Amino acid sequence: MDISKVMFSKEQIHNKVLELAGKIQKDYEGEHVFVIGILKGACVFVSDLIREIDLPITLDFMSVSSYGMSTESSGVVKIIKDLDMDITGMNVIIVEDIIDTGLTLNYLREYLGARHVKSLKICTLLDKPHRRKCDVVADYVGFEIEDKFIVGYGIDCKEQYRNLPYIAAID
Repeated sequence: MDISKVMFSKEQIHNKVLELAGKIQKDYEGEHVFVIGILKGACVFVSDLIREIDLPITLDFMSVSSYGMSTESSGVVKIIKDLDMDITGMNVIIVEDIIDTGLTLNYLREYLGARHVKSLKICTLLDKPHRRKCDVVADYVGFEIEDKFIVGYGIDCKEQYRNLPYIAAID
């Protein structure tokens, strides 16, 4: 597979991370925030994001899968790694690389919400609303994108391309 077009440059991504961090900081001023990064795709984004938020933050990660061996969502969400910490009574922000069908985040919203959190919000770098199969709307959205297969900035294709400093479409 070849990169066909750079969609968002390193600079555009950096500026969007600053913007999202500013919104989160304003919304949670004086509060503690529990950030959950969804592995592996959101690892780069969540790392950059939390460094720009000047609030008390606890960070944990979850690994979930709804894809299996293909690039199409199976619709079945499987938790591979759950949280290591208790989130009861916490302001929780799920940080995702991309929202596509919404199936994974819909499941996570219900799963984590059942843990008696104070608040639960979703932050995504990329949003493909045209592909939604369920009602999931992120509270913080970086870029809305068309239905293209993308890579870079933590997002992979068969575990390749995660290290690109930009986001690109591939053929």
